[in-house]
Amino acid sequence: MTRRTVALILIAGTTAVLGLSGCAHDPVIPKNRCGSTSPTESDTSESPSSKTELKASGPITQPTKAGTTTHTSPFGPRWGTEHKGVDFAGPVGTPIYAALDGIAVKAGPSGEGPGVGFENWIVIDSLVDDQPVSTVYGHMFTDGILITPGQQIKTGDHIANIGNAGGSTGPHLHFEYWEGGRLQGGFAIDPMTKLGEASSPAGEDGAGSPNIALAASSSSIDCGGGFGVAGGGDLKAGSVPPEMEPWFRKAGSLCPQITPSLLAADAKAESGLVRGLESKDGAKGITQFMDPTFTVYGQDDDGNGKISIWDDGDAIMAQGRYFCEIAKKVDSWIADGSVTGDPRSLYIAGYNGGEYSVKDAGGMPSGGDYTTQTQPYVAKVLAYEAEFAAPGGSGELVVSPGSASGSQVVEAARQYIGAPYVWGGGNINGTTGGGFDCSGLTSYAIYKGSGNQVRLPRTSEQQWTVGVEIPIAQAQPGDLVFGSWSGSGPGHVGVAIGDGQMIHAPATGDVVKQAPLQSDMKARRVM
Repeated sequence: MTRRTVALILIAGTTAVLGLSGCAHDPVIPKNRCGSTSPTESDTSESPSSKTELKASGPITQPTKAGTTTHTSPFGPRWGTEHKGVDFAGPVGTPIYAALDGIAVKAGPSGEGPGVGFENWIVIDSLVDDQPVSTVYGHMFTDGILITPGQQIKTGDHIANIGNAGGSTGPHLHFEYWEGGRLQGGFAIDPMTKLGEASSPAGEDGAGSPNIALAASSSSIDCGGGFGVAGGGDLKAGSVPPEMEPWFRKAGSLCPQITPSLLAADAKAESGLVRGLESKDGAKGITQFMDPTFTVYGQDDDGNGKISIWDDGDAIMAQGRYFCEIAKKVDSWIADGSVTGDPRSLYIAGYNGGEYSVKDAGGMPSGGDYTTQTQPYVAKVLAYEAEFAAPGGSGELVVSPGSASGSQVVEAARQYIGAPYVWGGGNINGTTGGGFDCSGLTSYAIYKGSGNQVRLPRTSEQQWTVGVEIPIAQAQPGDLVFGSWSGSGPGHVGVAIGDGQMIHAPATGDVVKQAPLQSDMKARRVM
């Protein structure tokens, strides 16, 4: 069942009161969503696109000025995993400069929460010797990012300042160099092979520099296979029908909150990615829009001379526009304190139940159809997203099945040290509601550390039934350790890391942390 109808839309100067399946409607006071009497906002302004032709970059320069930083960590194996870049340590606020000319395709949150991974990053796509290249800059604080996605960047532009965000042991710049593109399935090489003879950056242009120009934003997106488009590479290759793939990449580039993988997961929940469907309520196509809503968000994106809900391009781009509009509203409500909750979950709830259902509930809608349909819908979309997300698309740990190991499980858990405890939080995709509970963390760590092969059941009691029990003295890094026993089984679970220590999500009010094993703990090996 879909709820994507806009209850009060001004079209060509006429007011249309639109029905909503399963909702009571007042013929005098139109309601936007089930029970909502909030005013409808109709903003049909275009979202900026990222259509800009990449031009050959000039010579590479150092990402920091000589004498301001120290090279502290090399490229290659580190802590049981691959360090895909190099680190330059320096005081917080030390300027970071673009190493190559190009387009900023990422500039902001990397998809990880506070204390995890990069937390914030910049990805700049460039052309070097007619080949696509990405440079990556990580660990800046939010206010230390001085550019936005879609901007054209020149070598030596002041793009950011050194921070200490994410999984960082001290203020530094983490810098990567990817041949083939960071978001397009390329591969990382040692940046020092390129930086060894590079000069120090010449300029100090700062935010708003005249030679940092906005990319064109008045025409439709031309992603050229994803390279040069913010978010375009976040979709796993081959995960959707090939005719749909460029449209999910384009639609997932319209705003930073909405990714191609989220749109693909939502379309699977709506239609199973099957064309030509129409529900008994009149929802149509692979994105299951109602006609009035599609009238607002649909355009002739495929350029065939008609606007049609049955066309892949028109439908998927409308889906992206509507999701971005919902995200804009939800983010503003979270900012003013009128709504709380995990933003991505609320975006999905708004897409299914209407954004004003989120506003009226102050968060996740509940009661009636919202409990029986919207909440399960949100869970389904989030579960599906793992099928469509490109490994590493958000900068997280990537493990291939061939290299899966206990040390990778530990590294996966370690990425989230400092993330808040959230009861019921977390799954194989990472945090939900902004954090983890104990079994949510172990579900994520085992899944990632096994190369996305081993899925655990959700609770600590259920996880105790997986694998084989081993003596606690023989627990190795990556084994699971269980404690707080009762008649129903263990009430707590963590990841063993050796030397009598574990990483776990302890309790409400606490955070993911390293701690000694509890005295009553037992161990199981699940991979």
